[in-house]
Amino acid sequence: MKDIVFISDLHLAPERPQIIELFLRFADEVAAAADELYILGDFLEYWLGDDDPSPALKPVFDKIIELSDKHQTKIFFMHGNRDFLVGNGLAERCHFELIDDPHKITIHGRDVLLMHGDTLCTDDIEYQKFRHVVRSEQWQQDILSKSLEERIQIARNLRDQSQKSTNEKEETIMDVNQQETDKTFIDNDVDNIIHGHTHRPAIHHRAVNDHDTTRVVLGDWFETGSYLRVNDSSEFKLQTFK
Repeated sequence: MKDIVFISDLHLAPERPQIIELFLRFADEVAAAADELYILGDFLEYWLGDDDPSPALKPVFDKIIELSDKHQTKIFFMHGNRDFLVGNGLAERCHFELIDDPHKITIHGRDVLLMHGDTLCTDDIEYQKFRHVVRSEQWQQDILSKSLEERIQIARNLRDQSQKSTNEKEETIMDVNQQETDKTFIDNDVDNIIHGHTHRPAIHHRAVNDHDTTRVVLGDWFETGSYLRVNDSSEFKLQTFK
């Protein structure tokens, strides 16, 4: 059976070299033995376009290439709310495949819906409006047409605004909306969802339309690594990587 690993919300950035080192070790000790690695968004704290040389992240990209070429690990990358400007250029350079959000796969005969998770947080109306704008093709074309220096300043402003907005919101607003989550199970005809974004790692079991459903929330990588591994057992089990 396939050995599949899922991660999200690493928020890799030059300002956090210890987490970059943690990922490099994770790649060697965990991901290198996997058949497939799914990165479900916010792998990078920010990404300004595939023309960004980003020298501090070169070891990360080199390691992804090594996973793909040397260890034959297939790597799938889903955009998050921080790294949605990752494009085909970086994907081709680093030998990973971009996948849509949501994306359905089959694990041990069970359909599983993969998501970043931010679309489930419908109570955060301000964020959903922001997401609609920045995910539009026109906005992204406008941003990428600017110089790298201009994009750096825009990214800093957006991060400052996001941090300020987050600090002012109640915690419950930034979590998933249960009604929207139930609807996602029903609309996609699945009993299993794996996502990140909320930084609230847990495995939730709930009856939806007389179906027993499982929702796995991946953890962030701020204090320790977090991942889900599925191999010879059909059981979903979150694991930490220190």
